[in-house]
Amino acid sequence: MSPLHTTFKTAAASVLLAGTAAACAHVSLPRGGVTVGSDYDAAFRVGHACEGAKATTGLAVRLPKGFILSDAQARKGWKLDVQKNAGDGEVRWTAESPQTALPAGERAEFVLRGKVPSTPGTLWFKVQQDCDVGRVDWAEVPATGNSTAGLKTPAARLDVVAQGVATVDVRDAWVRPSVPGQSGTGAFMKLTAPTGGKLVGISTPAAGVAEIHEMKMEGDTMRMRELPRGLDLPAGQTVELKPGGYHVMMMDLKQALTKGATVPVTLSFEDAKGRKTSLDLKLPVGAPDGGDAAAPAHQHKH
Repeated sequence: MSPLHTTFKTAAASVLLAGTAAACAHVSLPRGGVTVGSDYDAAFRVGHACEGAKATTGLAVRLPKGFILSDAQARKGWKLDVQKNAGDGEVRWTAESPQTALPAGERAEFVLRGKVPSTPGTLWFKVQQDCDVGRVDWAEVPATGNSTAGLKTPAARLDVVAQGVATVDVRDAWVRPSVPGQSGTGAFMKLTAPTGGKLVGISTPAAGVAEIHEMKMEGDTMRMRELPRGLDLPAGQTVELKPGGYHVMMMDLKQALTKGATVPVTLSFEDAKGRKTSLDLKLPVGAPDGGDAAAPAHQHKH
């Protein structure tokens, strides 16, 4: 097997499985990381306007040291100003009129493109949000570590990871419980790949076979089929594996999976250039909301 196709493993995503929400950052980047030295489309998501305001009228992104800006995406009805300085810089969007400002009830992305450093680490993008009333400076950075929990106005975080480390963010993962004698069950989760890719495989010692499946209605019958080429993960979009849709099918179970236990699972990914990575995880048995009564997993037709 060539070095390019060697599968690397990391437990980095295991800390994400509890589904603990990050600080309530209303200007943020998509979850997940980016490989060292890569080009990256930074899509800053604006969730709502400043407190008491009716609209966002401006957004200014201060570029962290090591991020080399190549381009910024213009927005219709907004003025774009770009300052490229050695070691830092700023990209600013300003609404040209109240009519083109971003209403408080709408969400939008402000996008710039650049190259990340060639060494692993965390980049913090500090963002000033201007509104018709007031402004918010999303600029808080944790004193230690990378967790933004407890910060009221955290900066947008981007993890730059080493070659071979998976950049896909995994959240809210769980396995449906099974009963003795049951041959199969499902695993579910939310996946976000900032630069895109595919979920191409899964393995677990808890089952003889684990496959990526899709369930959908065909006429009046619910049918399930394997996705032999994997599940596409569009850049920056969260893809949910859930009951009745995309999911991981675990068959030939070695034993009953009881609520409260954990199941070791390895997810395999492939990026647009064919590079493969994997994540070793421990998935909890039982849904986060408790609505996971054990049930046969084959109540549908193939």
